Amino acid sequence: MANQFFYGGQAVIEGVLIRGRQSVGLAVRCTDGGVWTDLLPLSKIYTGRLRTLPLIRGIIVLVETLLLGIRALNRSAEVAMSPPEARVSEVGLISQPTKGERTAMAGTMVFALVFGIGVFFLLPLLGARTLGSFISSSLVSNLIEGLLRLSLLVGYIWMVGRMKDIQRVFAYHGAEHMTIHAHEHGLPLDVEHIRRFPTAHPRCGTAFLLTVVVVSIIVFSLLGHPPLWLAVLSRVALVPVIAAVSYELIRLSGAHSDRLPARIMMAPGLTLQRLTTRRPDASQIEVAIAAMKKTLAADDGEAAAAPVPEAQAKEA
Repeated sequence: MANQFFYGGQAVIEGVLIRGRQSVGLAVRCTDGGVWTDLLPLSKIYTGRLRTLPLIRGIIVLVETLLLGIRALNRSAEVAMSPPEARVSEVGLISQPTKGERTAMAGTMVFALVFGIGVFFLLPLLGARTLGSFISSSLVSNLIEGLLRLSLLVGYIWMVGRMKDIQRVFAYHGAEHMTIHAHEHGLPLDVEHIRRFPTAHPRCGTAFLLTVVVVSIIVFSLLGHPPLWLAVLSRVALVPVIAAVSYELIRLSGAHSDRLPARIMMAPGLTLQRLTTRRPDASQIEVAIAAMKKTLAADDGEAAAAPVPEAQAKEA
């Protein structure tokens, strides 16, 4: 049980990535109708012992998700728009980023973190402090800050989800979840069996973001009402801690998804996924299948590729 591996993934431009034990499989639907696949080996930092340590693994997974997502998004966009001959000649580039690409990815990740912390952590703090002049209770002020943070998160997801191109990405997101569901249930990876499952999954990143909001309300409430400069510092410095705790809660609820307390804990995240997933069509499910099969083949061995019961699923 401790050594059991659980697959997860992300949606990209016209495609899906599935993370395996030592590599990531990427599949993209091309303009000519074909499905392009490639494999991205993972570095030791993402597969070594550190990724098994409680709390630390949550931070590693966060960094891994950002970096892999950026690389896969860039590559999937190139593949989806390039002619067949270019794709054939460029196969494998996803596994060998250039120095310039690594610099660009690092810059993008830093921007994403700064933007995320600024909008979803500092902006609610400033909003709550603005209203705080009329509120004497630090607990109420922190609750207002948390509600503002939650409103910004849901509003941002809702606005982004109205974009036509993003709706297609959300459909691939649903296909990724449904394919993982089928694998965890031990069913054949084909469109007919995969269509039976919901687009929501308890180990989704959307559920993780919602958990971050809830944990942040609790953590910041414990800090009381410090001066603004210290409050700003705490919001920035405690982001890794909040992310790590949130990841452990997602793991815990996934490990006991057949129990009522875990179902209650997962319910808000599953509900929020109605905004970040769409029912995919058959062609989108086929892409998710291709990504899953690419990853399973790379894991090399029936033990690695064996499906796991849903109740045992732990991490995305």
